[in-house]
This record gives sequence, structure tokens and C-alpha cells, in this order.
Amino acid sequence: MQAKIKIQAQINSTSEQVWDAWTNPIHIVNWNHATAEWHCPSASNDLQVGGRFSITMASKDGQSSFNFEGVYEEVNYPTALAYSLSDGRKVKAFFEKNNQGVLVTELFDPEDQNPIELQKAGWQGILNNLKAYVEQLNKSNTV
Repeated sequence: MQAKIKIQAQINSTSEQVWDAWTNPIHIVNWNHATAEWHCPSASNDLQVGGRFSITMASKDGQSSFNFEGVYEEVNYPTALAYSLSDGRKVKAFFEKNNQGVLVTELFDPEDQNPIELQKAGWQGILNNLKAYVEQLNKSNTV
């Protein structure tokens, strides 16, 4: 098996806010897509060990869609998550509080269908959308 792919984003927010945006379907549908041509029309999340999640990603033109699904193996609020995807790949996410907010790190097993750099870019795009979404929420709530 190939080495895990690592992506990161520094988010100017609290651990609790980042965790909530990451795990709450009300928020997930607003940021969980890799590019502007895609969106997330639905999400469900049973946030507990053994709980399942399902996130639908779809092209805005209606030509493509897929479900990103898995089962939680570890849930440590608000510092770490681990899950297995429906295809058996493993993912770990860490939320590390620091002086700038929260450093989010994801480590995931690559799949065999797409080049590593394409996979990394797609997952990084999603994480960058999380960052932008959470930081915009913070700006909207500070009046």
C-alpha cells in the first residue's frame, strides 16, 4: 500500500467552531466540495464510534454525483476523528489548537484510480473550503 496523503489548513477559529463545521450536516453542505463547479446537496452524520456518515457531492451542471461514505472508528471531541471509507481506505483528521486558531491535518489512504497529486488537490480544495467557510462564519458573527 502507498504512503498516506497529508493535507493541512490553518483556520482562524476555535476548536469547537471548527469541529462543529466539520461534523454538523447543517454546515457540511456549505463547504464540502473541491471546486466551484461542485456542491454538496446533502449530508448525514451519526458522530459516534460505529456511526455512519454520507455526504453527497454533485456537479452543479447535474452531470455527475457520488456519495462519500464511511464509518467512524474514533471520535475524540474536539481533537481527532478516524474513519473507514466505504471502499476500505482509512482517514484520520486532527484538530490542533495553536496561537493562530486550529491546525487541521488529514491523513488518508490514496485510491488506485486517480493520480496522487489529483487526489491531494481535491482533498485540499475541500479543506480550503472548510477554512473559508468557518472564517466567514466568524466574521459574520462578530458585529
